Amino acid sequence: MIKLHTCRSILYVSLLRQSLIFPEFKTVNCLMSILSAPRKFASYFKLVNLLQPKSRNNPVKSSQTVRNLKISKMSKSALVIIAQGAEEMETVITVDMLRRAGVSVTMAGLDGNSPVLCSRQVTLVPDKSLADALAEKPQYDAVILPGGLEGSDRLSKSDVVGTLLKEHEGSGKIIAAICAAPTAFVAHGVGKGKKITSYPTTKEKITSDYTYIEGEKVVIDGNFVTSRGPGTAYWFGLSLIELLTDKEKAAQVEKGMIITGY
Repeated sequence: MIKLHTCRSILYVSLLRQSLIFPEFKTVNCLMSILSAPRKFASYFKLVNLLQPKSRNNPVKSSQTVRNLKISKMSKSALVIIAQGAEEMETVITVDMLRRAGVSVTMAGLDGNSPVLCSRQVTLVPDKSLADALAEKPQYDAVILPGGLEGSDRLSKSDVVGTLLKEHEGSGKIIAAICAAPTAFVAHGVGKGKKITSYPTTKEKITSDYTYIEGEKVVIDGNFVTSRGPGTAYWFGLSLIELLTDKEKAAQVEKGMIITGY
């Protein structure tokens, strides 16, 4: 014999799930009648149980399992900071390649969300201001600084940039810069002791606190990534993709863009 309270609870859930199979159970009156007389509808209860999927290959996931699955599928995040005078190729190539790899990229304007005039008179529109980007998400998996002499100088003089670089360095996040932007590392005192590279004419601005590397498209030392200029931006992007995702994803993006193998 079916216990009354058990039958009421299970029937209520079962009826809701099977409303498409038994449309007449949609009305409140009919539902209340069933719940008040469970013995009468015991045969229906057995039928509902037979209709429920019981595949061992599709077990019902706990809420914790679902949360873990959601977390594992979340994409990595990257913050690209652009200032007036930024190098447009380095900015766009990096942002584009990371997005092709499924990385969630926020292109943030140092001085607000207004269009940014870059070094070759190309105008880029930020996704949002740097202030808003940090208010919404204080930490990113990677912080990326495009080059350009004027843009890099503005990044070097920004206290906000200095603070976020130090915070991300302390958290072990990826910190990347290309062209003249590694000079911002020197200005803000981050990455000391690291191997870095930059645009050749900015070499003299890299102090003895760093080991300067020449002859390499990209230099990776721990969580610091640096590159030389517009022509090396593709390898800069691929290196960041590999660090943020994996080698397979980097190879997939490289193949799709025909960077090599043409």
